[in-house]
Amino acid sequence: MTSFIPKSTFSQTVLLIAILLLVNQVVSYLSITHYFISPSYNQINTLISNQISTLLLSDLDTLSDAEKEKLEQQTGVTFHDAKSAMHAGLSQATYYDFMARDISEKLDRKTEVRIKTGKRYVVWIRPIANETLWISIPLVGIGEEELSPLTMYFIVIGGLSVLGGWLFVRRLNRPLQALQKAAKQVGMGRFPDPLPLEGSTEVIAVTTAFNRMSQNIKQLESDRVLMTAGISHDLRTPLTRMRLASEMLPEEQDWIKQGIEHDIEDMNAIIDQFIDYARQDQQESFESQNINHLIKELVKAHSIEEAHTITLALSDVPLIKIRTVGIKRVIENLIENAFRYGSNKIEIFTAFDAKGPAIICGIRDFGSGIPEDQIQGLFNPFAQGDKARGTQGSGLGLAIAKRIIESHGGKMVFYNHKQGGLVASFKLILDYKPQKQPQA
Repeated sequence: MTSFIPKSTFSQTVLLIAILLLVNQVVSYLSITHYFISPSYNQINTLISNQISTLLLSDLDTLSDAEKEKLEQQTGVTFHDAKSAMHAGLSQATYYDFMARDISEKLDRKTEVRIKTGKRYVVWIRPIANETLWISIPLVGIGEEELSPLTMYFIVIGGLSVLGGWLFVRRLNRPLQALQKAAKQVGMGRFPDPLPLEGSTEVIAVTTAFNRMSQNIKQLESDRVLMTAGISHDLRTPLTRMRLASEMLPEEQDWIKQGIEHDIEDMNAIIDQFIDYARQDQQESFESQNINHLIKELVKAHSIEEAHTITLALSDVPLIKIRTVGIKRVIENLIENAFRYGSNKIEIFTAFDAKGPAIICGIRDFGSGIPEDQIQGLFNPFAQGDKARGTQGSGLGLAIAKRIIESHGGKMVFYNHKQGGLVASFKLILDYKPQKQPQA
């Protein structure tokens, strides 16, 4: 079921102000109508009733045309028969029942009342007892050319209230939006500059705590990288001595020498992975690249292996700002895993999701796949796939790849293909207007 209640603080606050403003306007309107407008209408009806009553007390039929004309000049009241009244504007007048009832009660006789609006307000009155007589009384000072003071009051007060509420909520939400953006950057392994302390005291306290937390996390990351670098340095020194010692072995013990060198290379590779996992390649800057170009470079490097076959299904994708070395490392890792644990034939595809907008890249192998309950655990450090897919490696490759993709604000998704094999894919969100670049 769709909810029409806004979720953000900004929208909720604006809605609350709008509701309070509406209630205030309704109460003000009812109050002004009851205490000001209704008495004014009653006063106008009384004056009109008195004037009509005075005119009806005199015998209008005995007055000469000159006397009627003089009366019209002095009071502004004119007398018409049904035909002349239509020509004078009666056809454009609107019947007002509440005024007719009020004036009829004051005159003690049934009376029809109509009002013509426009540049001049004219009240048309016809006593029911005399069907041929229409009396027109102009109302001076009332017109539709300008807004009434009451309408202007409501517009000004409403506009100022909405503007003030919008400025207040905008000032309140600005530091919160900055906190949200900064928190996303920290979650992706980036550490922004300390946020400015602005807003209410509560927001300033939260911002101060966030700045302190960000600096502490940055320091922890730096300490971890330094510790990893120190451990790798301490390990490489005895490994180097072991390599030198193996060089001194006699030729009849070459098989021992080869085994030692192989173990040393594996240990160096594992140390490199530890360093890569701790470093996350945060020093590399972002640059605009076409994912398809990177894929073609990596495929060209793998073309020397005759036993491996790579099929490309690349769609037209826009440029995207990425860390080139990091993304190439991700794609290379997925290709190697597909060949090592899947099959000698793989397929690489790309797609553009305009709704995101996002770029999707996937590598599919044609092996036996992985049980669904084990897929999510592949991204954990030191985790490996099931036994059917092998047990080589330290289990850091996918963890490194996942951290690189997440540092770009993306997401890695693995799933078993319906026709067999595993699909290892990642999605990168475009944070700028895409620019199309034709494939090479």
